[in-house]
Amino acid sequence: MTTKFDELLEQFHAYLASVDDALVREAVARIGWDMPARDLEPYALGCLRHLDRAADLAPMAAKPLVQLLARQRNELHWGQTYSEADLGKGFIDNYGWLEMFGTRGHFANDEVAAGLLILGPGIVYPDHHHVAEEIYIPLTGGTEWRMGEGGFRTREAGEVVHHASDVNHAMRTGKEPLLALYIWRGGPLAQKSTITGTATQGQS
Repeated sequence: MTTKFDELLEQFHAYLASVDDALVREAVARIGWDMPARDLEPYALGCLRHLDRAADLAPMAAKPLVQLLARQRNELHWGQTYSEADLGKGFIDNYGWLEMFGTRGHFANDEVAAGLLILGPGIVYPDHHHVAEEIYIPLTGGTEWRMGEGGFRTREAGEVVHHASDVNHAMRTGKEPLLALYIWRGGPLAQKSTITGTATQGQS
């Protein structure tokens, strides 16, 4: 079945194929890209207001993907793993993800999940972990990332961030929003992460 989101999946694949990283190449090669479409109702979130700025900030290789995402934003089914009770209203109003494919995404895949995460400016995504291995590629720069017992360090757009199974990690945005591509594999694809930090961690 051809859907209006086929081009979005093609741009998602094309961007991943352009990333010069052995781990990403191996992950992309193992994905069966001929996935059946899933009919999902559109579901918009407040964080989508950050997509226009993300499209401005995205590097040239990612611009076709991010610009198409921005155009189709209100037709897509966006999700949130947490509630206001978990992390507060400020976080929830600036957070959301789109599962491109996986057990809940616009395309069905039981082996791997992948999509895009949005965090607005000035947001702390506190320490959390999950069974699935995770590969992140930020499509905007300036966000600080932390893994394990290490400190926060800034990652640039296009830099590959790898989180092994059950390793704690956190993100902290600055003046600009974060849009990041993610791949989850090797664990429950719809698992709710275990939060071990707070939404104010690392802030002065």
